[in-house]
Amino acid sequence: MIVDLHPDPEHHLRTIRRGTVEMFPEAEFRERIARAIESRVPLRVKAGFDPTAPDLHLGHTVLIQKLRQFQELGHRVIFLIGDFTAMIGDPTGKSETRRALTREELVANAGTYEGQFGKILLREQTEIRFNSEWMAAMSPEDLIRLASHYTVARILERDDFEKRYRGGQPIHIHEFLYPLIQGYDSVVLKADVELGGTDQKFNLLVGREIQKAYGQRPQAVLTMPLLEGLDGKDKMSKSLGNYVGITESPGEMFGKLMSISDDLMWRYYELLSDASGQQIEEYQDGARRTGVYHPMELKKELAREIVARFHGENAAGAARREFESVHSEGRLPSQIEMREVTTGVLPLFQLLPAIGLAKSGSQARRLVAQGGVRVDGEIQADPNRVLAVPSDRYLLVQVGKRRFLNVRYTPTP
Repeated sequence: MIVDLHPDPEHHLRTIRRGTVEMFPEAEFRERIARAIESRVPLRVKAGFDPTAPDLHLGHTVLIQKLRQFQELGHRVIFLIGDFTAMIGDPTGKSETRRALTREELVANAGTYEGQFGKILLREQTEIRFNSEWMAAMSPEDLIRLASHYTVARILERDDFEKRYRGGQPIHIHEFLYPLIQGYDSVVLKADVELGGTDQKFNLLVGREIQKAYGQRPQAVLTMPLLEGLDGKDKMSKSLGNYVGITESPGEMFGKLMSISDDLMWRYYELLSDASGQQIEEYQDGARRTGVYHPMELKKELAREIVARFHGENAAGAARREFESVHSEGRLPSQIEMREVTTGVLPLFQLLPAIGLAKSGSQARRLVAQGGVRVDGEIQADPNRVLAVPSDRYLLVQVGKRRFLNVRYTPTP
């Protein structure tokens, strides 16, 4: 495939280096860039995503944005959906064996990915592959040959496996196969470069060894930082509830992004924004030293940019106006979702999960204890308070500053 690549190798390096934790080995990466420009044959840049959940969040887009930068430089991106590896479950960072997903769950989750990553990547420069294409066809003999290229001692060098081994936690044989299969994916796809989070470094380096064993030149490896969630502490994760999903409504996305701390905002600018490094430095100087920029306004600009990426400029502008109306002027949102319940009498700690404003009764109790729940504008202090949900009007239930629902009792026929 002959394409027009950006002619300046240093431009490639500057663009790719931004936000990247490590290029390994950098000398090989430089050489590959120079050779690609000279031959006009783009690099094959791979990143894998196991469909363990139906929706992507902003943490995933750190990698996807980097893939987009490769595309803008003229390279070919391989978006690998790990529908086979997800049946194993990536053991990275886990203190116990992960639950293996069913084939039906994987198919359902994977079906949502193409439409979501298409909001960022250039479709004509993206190769979509599923690793079940080759792994489902692999014979036992082929699998034994693959396993023969790596030792148990090397696998146990991985921090998470070592900790589990020393702590007496069980490690199942199938978990050892995960990094080997991820490496074999690179063999099949003839990857020149593979991207992953910093927690994936071991797996990425195994890929280099597996490629060598199969007679290929080993891929260069780029690791990207893990995006902190809204709490600023843990990695963004749906299971922790500290995420921003890319399919969430514009208003929900905008409001969540406005909830991050001023310090975390700079991390999000670096990893998620299209603003240049020079522009971000100007923002930081203006906010911290000269007072030219107010952090609240910069946060609004960041939220607008990210919402526009997934929903368009009009929706982003409307989300900003809605946020300012609710939070700056004390008004209710112009549109509040309606929710009906089929039980007219519920204690508050049961009502909140029933209408989707809490994940569980225990979380509902915590929200009430924190003073974060209002019913018809009144702060609730007792999670056991029994509410008689009316059938002839709506109760306005609010959790936090941004989440509102009108709730009414509708008996089942």
